[in-house]
Amino acid sequence: MTPTDINQIRSFNRTVAEGIGALNDHFLGRGRPMGESRLLWEIGAHSVDLRVLRERLGLDSGYLSRTLAALERQGLVAVAPSPDDRRVRRARLTDAGRAERDELERLSDEVASGMLAALNEAQRQRLIAAMAEVERLLQPSLIRFAIEDPTSADAQWCIGQYFVELNARFDSGFDPAMSLSADASELIAPKGALIVARLRGAAIGCVALKFHGASPAELKRMWVSADARGLGVGRRLLEEAERHARESGVKVVRLETNKTLAEAIGLYRRSGYVEVAPFSDEAYADHWFEKALR
Repeated sequence: MTPTDINQIRSFNRTVAEGIGALNDHFLGRGRPMGESRLLWEIGAHSVDLRVLRERLGLDSGYLSRTLAALERQGLVAVAPSPDDRRVRRARLTDAGRAERDELERLSDEVASGMLAALNEAQRQRLIAAMAEVERLLQPSLIRFAIEDPTSADAQWCIGQYFVELNARFDSGFDPAMSLSADASELIAPKGALIVARLRGAAIGCVALKFHGASPAELKRMWVSADARGLGVGRRLLEEAERHARESGVKVVRLETNKTLAEAIGLYRRSGYVEVAPFSDEAYADHWFEKALR
């Protein structure tokens, strides 16, 4: 990464900010900054949990509270406790808020059309393709990794998706009851951990660790959503698991995998894992790997 690279990124950011009017306190001529308008768009047609909104946009709670309060004063948003759980606060658009969101949609379309109007057809297609590529390449910087409660809804969803995928890909299908265990009770400290990857608040991948004292730790339940593949999520999940294992005093990590998971096998080999003799009686394993942590 060179100073020229950094300068190009900063120049790009300035050009985009200027082009979409992000520097104007009257974004799209509607009398409010872009942050408030973006919240109207994110809340959308249905009410949304404030925690979900905060995680999706990466906002601190103070900024979100102030911005929602401003929108409430304008009569565009209402914030109230959830009828299902009074501890949870949800935001919804009022009738005026929905009308304002529709107007912002129309004006945003006009801005996008204006960007394309100055270009010929070939240039338009180049710009659209480049924007799609830039958006995808920027997504990895938005991904967050955290140790989560393995009994949480998102954690269970990730593990469920892992089971579904293995059942579809393995020649003989996949039955969790026939596989070595990695139950929720085994993935809570000090026995283990479950790491979940999130993009804009949505779970997109997971990996589990099982600790065995001074013996090698096991890597289990490695899964990445099909929509998030190509973003380096698997590699980063592996790195996060190794980091946590290292910080927990683990010297060696092990894993087993099936021959049909060629992309995972390639990742393990590129990441320094060495194929070893079988060390478990995992019914679905064809390959066994380990890595010494430094």
